[in-house]
Amino acid sequence: MDANVPHEKYLEAGVHIGTRVSSKQMKKFVYKYRKDKLVMLNVDLIDKRVQNMAQMVAKYDLSKMAVIASRVYAVPAARKFAELTGAKAFAGRFVPGTFTNPARKDFFEPEIVFVCDPRVERQALIESTELGVLTVGLADTDNSLKYLDYFIPCNNKGKKSVPFIFYLFTKELMKAKGLIKSDEEFITKLEDFELGGIRESIVPEGAEDEADAATNAEDAAAESE
Repeated sequence: MDANVPHEKYLEAGVHIGTRVSSKQMKKFVYKYRKDKLVMLNVDLIDKRVQNMAQMVAKYDLSKMAVIASRVYAVPAARKFAELTGAKAFAGRFVPGTFTNPARKDFFEPEIVFVCDPRVERQALIESTELGVLTVGLADTDNSLKYLDYFIPCNNKGKKSVPFIFYLFTKELMKAKGLIKSDEEFITKLEDFELGGIRESIVPEGAEDEADAATNAEDAAAESE
């Protein structure tokens, strides 16, 4: 556990609060089940995965890293991450062909792809798999992990949880990459990763629900494989 990030901070952000569904692959990260059947994740394991993923990603050219953020609370976090690391953020609905169609104006050929939600950003993962690039991301207890090479188990939908995880991951990645030498040199505040009082117009109202509905059946099918 990061000495500068007390255990309580993880709990306050709700990083450990999963859904009422837990896939087989997520079982080892479960700490307990609440009376209301919500899955509680092991905070120590979350912290370890943040550090491990940072070490893994640090081996890559971050300018070749795509960060996909469809959900409202992930957009500002992904943008701040991209600003600090040099990665490229894709906010809002991921457009098919972004990684595979050179004729597109927004075409980008990544070496590593980070998704904030494997369900709503499934298309980005599919295209990444076709390219054979490394895929990492944030995964909740009900997510399919079919296309992910590595992930951080966490609440990937929460208003406080998503910015908090991005804050921690950005700091660890910048240290692993040699961009900063210590936690003290990481002067960016957690609030800089948060949505704040203004809703991001890049994500249309209801877009997340539509994306969820469109991929739920595929996600369930993938989980049964």
